[in-house]
Amino acid sequence: MTNKTSIRFFEDIPVRAVWDEESAKWWFCAMDIAEALTKSKNPRSYWNAIKRRKSELSTICRQLKLKANDGKYYNTDVVDDNGLNTVIALIPSKKADVFSKWIKNMETSLDEKSKQKAYELFESGFINNIEIGTTKGLQQIHGYIFGGLYDFAGQIRTLNISKGGFAFAPAKFLPAALSSVEAMPEDTFENIVKKYVEMNVAHPFMEGNGRSTRIWLDLILKKNLKKCVDWSQIDKNEYLTAMKESVVNPGKIILLLSMALTEDINNRDIIMKGIDYSYYYESEE
Repeated sequence: MTNKTSIRFFEDIPVRAVWDEESAKWWFCAMDIAEALTKSKNPRSYWNAIKRRKSELSTICRQLKLKANDGKYYNTDVVDDNGLNTVIALIPSKKADVFSKWIKNMETSLDEKSKQKAYELFESGFINNIEIGTTKGLQQIHGYIFGGLYDFAGQIRTLNISKGGFAFAPAKFLPAALSSVEAMPEDTFENIVKKYVEMNVAHPFMEGNGRSTRIWLDLILKKNLKKCVDWSQIDKNEYLTAMKESVVNPGKIILLLSMALTEDINNRDIIMKGIDYSYYYESEE
């Protein structure tokens, strides 16, 4: 059975973590920490070299399997919270304090708590109870992953909102807009993405729209096309640019998503990594 994994992004550098059932805690990839601290072009060589020079690093590491870029799983040096402090202290970096505050904030931040609930949405099987392609279904998703974190979780907004100078659907017209989106066809990939774009324009919640709607989109694709998006294949900046343009021209987002489609819709690794990347798109770094 594959261990539960997670990816955090520090200044666009992925820092992998793996959950170990025996110790009941997260373990962080030491090589990724070294890369985040130093921006090394060859983090594997750098980590091995510094581990040889700093013998205490060898004593705090254990090995757990993590997925590499070639898609295979390898035993990889990992450290727990205590080991994390040692690694940060022993690797020379001007970013040590910033990195330390960042990674220690991750477990207690609202965003990280929501991401854990997004994992649970799938792990618990509740995802199978979601109504697909409807406003109610989107509310179910939002309510689950933000329940207990926002008092408006799962509730359609009654206030006007905007982002980056773009005003989303006015609150007084939102019920009609959502009914129109709900009625849009789901017969082709292009139509499904157009429906997704229109739901984004509607932006039915005060916060958390993108994270909820990407899950909603994948459920529609799985139901109608037996496919989903492998979000880890989509660059953050390309995605954000395409979504901004989609308001007037959905062509770029249709093409971008089409290039990341997969038929491996039940692959747990793709699903969980997709959540990681979905949350990464929303980060401000």
